[in-house]
Amino acid sequence: MNLVVLISGTGSNLQAVIDACKSGKIHGRVAAVVSNRADAYGLKRAQAADIHTAVISHQDHPDRAQYDAALIAEIDRHQPDLLIMAGFMRILTPAFVNHYAGRMLNIHPSLLPKYQGLHTHQRALDAGDSEHGASVHFVTEELDGGPVILQAKVPVFADDTVEELAQRVHVQEHQIYPLVINWFCQQRLVMKEGKAWLDGECLPVSGYASDDDGVEQPAE
Repeated sequence: MNLVVLISGTGSNLQAVIDACKSGKIHGRVAAVVSNRADAYGLKRAQAADIHTAVISHQDHPDRAQYDAALIAEIDRHQPDLLIMAGFMRILTPAFVNHYAGRMLNIHPSLLPKYQGLHTHQRALDAGDSEHGASVHFVTEELDGGPVILQAKVPVFADDTVEELAQRVHVQEHQIYPLVINWFCQQRLVMKEGKAWLDGECLPVSGYASDDDGVEQPAE
């Protein structure tokens, strides 16, 4: 399958996907990497792997709708079977999300539905949580609200810093994201009726309670 990856930053999850494709752990190929930031280090990772890159800057478009239209035009040039969000810091319009409905994945650094939005590690520490983690989910119009496919937990220690906790979560992200992407490439994973299905079975809804301290929005 053709994979297109969207990034805004360092691209550590992108690297995990590239490595998994190269080793055969993902039965697909990264056809292109697209960023909204020209200085995103993930672009260098893609170029080192001889993957096509493109920068579609939101600063070059007058509004969100026109930006998303330009983004769709670039993505669709590569005929993606799956669109992979890997730290892409943009709120997407309903038109964009619906265009790729059922074939767009995201990884979020929390045990969804806890801590949607930003600063998840700090919020977990502030709440005194004993465990934290990452969630892979289908993307829907609700920010970080699509059906969860797979989660990984990590312990939270009393003396943890944000950086230490983030690193522990990153290790798990780099394991579970390629795994879920491969399920999709093997046509084992689908989204239907607003739920995630694996091997013909509806995956259970996460049992984690949602936070009520207000959902933060990704930065422009």
